[in-house]
Amino acid sequence: MSTNTKSPEELKETVRKKYDEISRQGKDYNARSCCGAGGDSTKVYNIMTDDYSELEGYNKDADLGLGCGLPTQFAQIKKGDYVIDLGSGAGNDCFVARHETGPEGKVLGIDFTESMIAKARENADKLGFNNVEFRYGDIEDMPVAGGVADVVVSNCVLNLVPDKPKVISEIFRVLKPGGHFSISDIVLEGELPDALREDAEMYAGCVAGAIQKETYLEHIKEAGFENVTIQKEKPIEIPEDILSQYLNKDEIAEFNSGETGIYSITVFGQKSADEKKEVKFVGLDEKEFNEPGSGCC
Repeated sequence: MSTNTKSPEELKETVRKKYDEISRQGKDYNARSCCGAGGDSTKVYNIMTDDYSELEGYNKDADLGLGCGLPTQFAQIKKGDYVIDLGSGAGNDCFVARHETGPEGKVLGIDFTESMIAKARENADKLGFNNVEFRYGDIEDMPVAGGVADVVVSNCVLNLVPDKPKVISEIFRVLKPGGHFSISDIVLEGELPDALREDAEMYAGCVAGAIQKETYLEHIKEAGFENVTIQKEKPIEIPEDILSQYLNKDEIAEFNSGETGIYSITVFGQKSADEKKEVKFVGLDEKEFNEPGSGCC
């Protein structure tokens, strides 16, 4: 199924349905596949994921093996910070972030898959956290006031979004002046073979939706972010038993010997402290947002 014949809303629905399935899969399967989608590799090793288990705040039940980096490790989160996690899944990065913010901070996870939200809330309830919230929403149009977050994190999610500049502009909007983000994502150098680029499963699997690294960084700078830095970069190799579902032997050999590279990068960007604070309320009026028990924080 070709992704280039699908509308942005159809692509979102493809991702939503796939991640609903993924929420019911085990971590071992997800770690052997491309973000839980695009076929299971018979070689038992992680294709994209980094090991969270040594990080403070890690919760095994919240780790579905869907990430491609450790953005919270690089996010410079301080005690009392308000952190937003985009595409929060079962809550893994939120719980690591909560360890860094402490009980005096706030952590908000946003996800557009209802089963993921339910799973994350269940995990938060087990941990007894009252300063971690999970909210259903589209990260292209976040249900969050402007200028509220100290830090935004995200792990292997922006590559799934059709309109990446819109998400990046939303990150800029919700950050306070002087706030920053740390995001792990998949990017490309060179062009993917058509069979990979056009397949809906590979889109949901983080690969077909990835864009060129240079373009990705340019979108961030165009949104107004400063001090844009790649904090970590690693190559991603797709095992042959997954590639063989899309390419023949000659095409696999050409792909593996060619100039195309798939990379996980963790990127930092900062909103200027001189930026005039402009607070916008999306889906909530000011009274609702600040009322106790409103679920905002």
